[in-house]
Amino acid sequence: MQYDAILIRLGELFLKGKNRQRFVDRLFQTAKNKLAGFPELKLEKERDHFMVMLNGTDCESVLKQLDLVFGIHSYALGTMCESDMDAICATALPAAIRACKNRKSIKFESKRNWKKFGLNSIEISQRVAQYVGTHAPEGSIKFNVKQPDLVIRVFVKEHQTLIVSEVRPAAGGLPIGLNGRALLMLSGGLDSPVAGYFMMKRGLVVEGIHFESPPYTTVRARQKVYDLAEKMAHYLPRGKMLIHIVPFTKLQRAIFDNVPESYGMTVMRRMMYRVTEHIANDRKIRLLANGESLGQVASQTPDSMWAINAVTHLPVIRPLACMDKVDIMETARRIDTYDISIRPFEDCCTVFVPKYPSTSPSLKKCEKYEGFFDWAPLVEKCAQAAETVTVEAGKPIRLDTDTTDEICSLL
Repeated sequence: MQYDAILIRLGELFLKGKNRQRFVDRLFQTAKNKLAGFPELKLEKERDHFMVMLNGTDCESVLKQLDLVFGIHSYALGTMCESDMDAICATALPAAIRACKNRKSIKFESKRNWKKFGLNSIEISQRVAQYVGTHAPEGSIKFNVKQPDLVIRVFVKEHQTLIVSEVRPAAGGLPIGLNGRALLMLSGGLDSPVAGYFMMKRGLVVEGIHFESPPYTTVRARQKVYDLAEKMAHYLPRGKMLIHIVPFTKLQRAIFDNVPESYGMTVMRRMMYRVTEHIANDRKIRLLANGESLGQVASQTPDSMWAINAVTHLPVIRPLACMDKVDIMETARRIDTYDISIRPFEDCCTVFVPKYPSTSPSLKKCEKYEGFFDWAPLVEKCAQAAETVTVEAGKPIRLDTDTTDEICSLL
């Protein structure tokens, strides 16, 4: 069905007290930017909601864009009419008939924002229900005022009335940018883009950092990261995501040439955190994030996390820490990253996996084994050599994977 208007209900912004208006303004601007491609519609800001006047624009296309905006709780889809009792009743009738076609019971509830309207809210609901019950085909309407399947809401304003017959959930969360920025360790697997999604949902602008180790990793692994970033960029206010590509081969080789095999993964992760913190500090980013989930692999046990975290002074957010893998996979499918993540191209975390990694590493042993080689200059070189790439939503970057694979096979 083609609706006339969308009433946008705001999410958790009511929790923000005195800062509420700043947050509402940010959300409004983000929504406005996402809807810029629909010149016919009109977006209006009201005290506790936004209103989209579609003016003939396809409702589903608009909702698809609004689903990329965090901070919206739900959408109320409806039809507009004049603020006149006869017009309200005539508009409510087909809405009620459509609702009851699926054997749903209905109830009318009204809200009268225009206090000069002749009837109060309860009287409006009674009049509409009476009209619908009288004029609808016999047996087509089922009322239930206590436990209806659907509540049809009537919002009476001075110039126009909105009759809402469908409510859909939205993305929820907080508008991106309210909580600053985070640097996400983006491996190319299933977990890290989902973690990035949840970070953005809590109001963070996310940048990615990816470690590559050519010739052990190929350009196809980088292509995965670019494609994942393109999906994530759709949620960012400007539709752009920054990715920092770190050349990790020399440091990774030094780790596995000098550190006992069982501690190789732990020490490698510690080095990654050092490089990540270096780049975060350079960019004045105060949060790190990753896709770790408790107990999923050897480096994600509590003891391993403790030993690895010891090298950084920045908070490390793990949105997936307590999620089941099946829930992570379901989210990946929903945000359209699943098919990209499962491409069979290894990243630097998988090419040197030890046969028996330590699941309870000792911090003292980590520090002892790191003393076997001069790692500090290598960390500095990694951070300084990082390449920053801007990935834009709707404009995927395409790398020459065939040529690069041929070169890597000769190395």
